[in-house]
Order: sequence, then structure tokens, then C-alpha cells
Amino acid sequence: MANTTVRGAQAIHGQNPQFLVETVIRNRIYEAPFWKEHCFALTAESLIDKAIEVKAIGGVYGNNKPTEFMCLLLKLLQIQPEKEILLEYLQADEFKYLRALAAMYIRMTFGAAEVYEILEPLLKDYRKIRLRNMGGYSLTFMDDFVDSLLHEERTMAKSGPEKAASLTRWKARSRKIAAEVAVAAEAKAKAEVVVQVEDVASAGVKTGLLQMLGLDMSLVVLQGLVVGRSHHIGLGVGPEYFT
Repeated sequence: MANTTVRGAQAIHGQNPQFLVETVIRNRIYEAPFWKEHCFALTAESLIDKAIEVKAIGGVYGNNKPTEFMCLLLKLLQIQPEKEILLEYLQADEFKYLRALAAMYIRMTFGAAEVYEILEPLLKDYRKIRLRNMGGYSLTFMDDFVDSLLHEERTMAKSGPEKAASLTRWKARSRKIAAEVAVAAEAKAKAEVVVQVEDVASAGVKTGLLQMLGLDMSLVVLQGLVVGRSHHIGLGVGPEYFT
């Protein structure tokens, strides 16, 4: 019973959430003393106390022994806390290993776009954290850890090339949008702005970004309709950009 996923848990990527951890690692976690002694009956609330006692991130060490960090990650997958709780974990910046644990869980279970949106702000966290792996302990930084979650194909628990590729594509899209919308920002003083759109999705995205920039939307013409003195802004994003 202690190793079963909570009743009513949603499937992640079409499977039991615990199966996101490779079978070999998962079985070793079930046999680990820390799992048996400290992870039994943990809840989203009581797990915090264990997470703030963690001294390092990491998957396995020594003779493929699971770290406490990995045990708690599996417990999160088992109890599947609400999104709001995970975001609270991330906001608790005084507990850096709790933040790292939440970031890892989000990387494994959320969609690519949402992962990038939530984790990107953590790239500004430059604190040192300890990493424990097969070679022992070493120092790394929170921003490096988060960057690896966003770009590397393998996590500490399981490889995930499709998620990593999706994250890379989303980051490229975000940068491209930011650069292109900057052109529109320079035209705020113009009499009129014409924005080229190709479909409903691109219209919604581009309109939202222009509103965020504070542009007077009464001056914006979509789909190339030019009225009076106009300034043509060709954002030049094809339909494939939003797939």
C-alpha cells in the first residue's frame, strides 16, 4: 500500500505518474531505508519538513542508491499535489532544495509551454546547491540546474527527449516573439499599426502581446487592412510557428 499511487490520480503522459521514474530506480527507492522510514504517509504539507532537511539534489549515488531528493520526488509523483501547492513550493525561496524538488516535478509532469513559463524565472536564482551523484558531492547553481531541466533530454529520473525538444522549440518561439514585438513597440507613436496574421491562433497571440506593450489597440489593424496613414509591421510568423 505504501508504494501505490494515490487513488484518483491523473495519468501523466498516458501512464501512472510513478512510472515516470525508471523501473530500476523506482524499485531501489522502494527498498531504501529513507523511503521506508520517512516517506510513509507523507502528505503535500508534511513533505515540506522532509524537503527542507535535504542537503543535495541528485538521482542515485554509490552503488545506485537513491538520494533522499529522489525518494521525495517519487513521493510527489505518488501523491500528485495540486498545482497551487507546487507553485507555493517554488515561492519558498528560503528553502532552495524544496524549490529544486518542485522544479523537477514540474519538469516531469507539466506540458512544455507551461514548464518554460513557470521555470524560466528561476534562471535568476544564482544560489549554490549541492549535487550528489555517482562521483560523490559537487557544487552547482540553481540557475544551471533549472537550465538543464529546460534543455537536457535526460532528467535524474528518466530520459525525455520529446519534452526537451518541445521546451527548446518553445524557448526559440518566445525569443522570436519578443524580438518581433519590439518592432511594434517602436511604432507606438505612428498613426496606425498593421499586423499581419495568418490564423486565429497567431491573431490572439500577437494581439495579446501588443496589449501587454500598452499599444492603443484602436490603432491596430489586423490582416493587412490599411486605412489612412499607416505603418506596416510585418511580424512574419508563419502558421508552423504556432504548432
